[in-house]
Amino acid sequence: MEVMRPWQWLVYIFFWSLFLTVIDRHDLATWSDFMIKFMSRVIQNTLSIIPSLFIIDYLRPIFKSMSVPKVSMYVLAILMIASTISMTLVLLVMINMGWHEYDLQNFILEVVFDLMIAGGFTLVFLLYFLRRYREMHALKQSFEHKLSAQNDVIKARITPHFFFNTINTLVSLIESNPTRASYLLQHVSALFRASFSGAREISFEEEIALCEHYLAIEASRLADKLDVKWQLPDEDIMYDMVITALTLQSVLEKMLLNVVEMTTETIYINIEVTWHQHHVAITISVRLPKKTLMINHDLRQHMDFYIQAERLRAYFGQSADIKSTVTSTQIITLIDYPLQDVGL
Repeated sequence: MEVMRPWQWLVYIFFWSLFLTVIDRHDLATWSDFMIKFMSRVIQNTLSIIPSLFIIDYLRPIFKSMSVPKVSMYVLAILMIASTISMTLVLLVMINMGWHEYDLQNFILEVVFDLMIAGGFTLVFLLYFLRRYREMHALKQSFEHKLSAQNDVIKARITPHFFFNTINTLVSLIESNPTRASYLLQHVSALFRASFSGAREISFEEEIALCEHYLAIEASRLADKLDVKWQLPDEDIMYDMVITALTLQSVLEKMLLNVVEMTTETIYINIEVTWHQHHVAITISVRLPKKTLMINHDLRQHMDFYIQAERLRAYFGQSADIKSTVTSTQIITLIDYPLQDVGL
């Protein structure tokens, strides 16, 4: 929100004083009376607004720790008190100069009238700035959320944990088994190329290929701790299926990171894919180990696929979702999204 410059405040004071003088013109018989009233308004508004702004600026560090309504009340009180004091001083000077007749009742009425006008318009300005503040705050939160989401998406494409494990595996294989290292590098190249391409829609066959690349890389490190079985539709059906890139791969990556690496037993993962009534359902079932329990490892907390679900919704609508159910014996994750079946 832009801050008003000094010349803008002076213009505001000039027109505000003119406005108040015009309102009070019924008791101004001549132009000289009008000019005297107008100049008194300019002086009075300058004495009330400028010091108030300095006081508010001085109290800014204190206001930062307060709520917005409380700060608004303090600002309103400061401006109304300053307006009352400045109006009283200006009227006393005018009375001493002979430009204004003294009458206690009229004196009090003028001060009260000015106080009500100042309070009313201060409230209007506060409501306007409060609305702008909320808009800016909402915009800031939206920007921070998008920035955080983009950061999460980047981290979801290639986790540091997976990256360093892959490098270490390649380093060990280059000396002991160059042929296998070369084979593994092909999988790494294919997976990382897809990772840096960003969120996009790809064929389901491509996504399965990416998952196979990922599982081949991890199998070189996890050995016999991982057993994955696929239940896929016919090739002619799967040929028309699409999905956002790395959605299924990132779900499998979380399974491996939070389950397979936390136990010494073999983990069985079953992936079943169906396409029925214009909806794709991918069920990933993971059997948890019976002997090696994952103590102090909250699986429910880690089985959160918010970012992957948001990427699905961006391409397939708000009905797309990824849900995970964790029990003592298994984890069942369902990827569900609408997909028009042109063959029906």
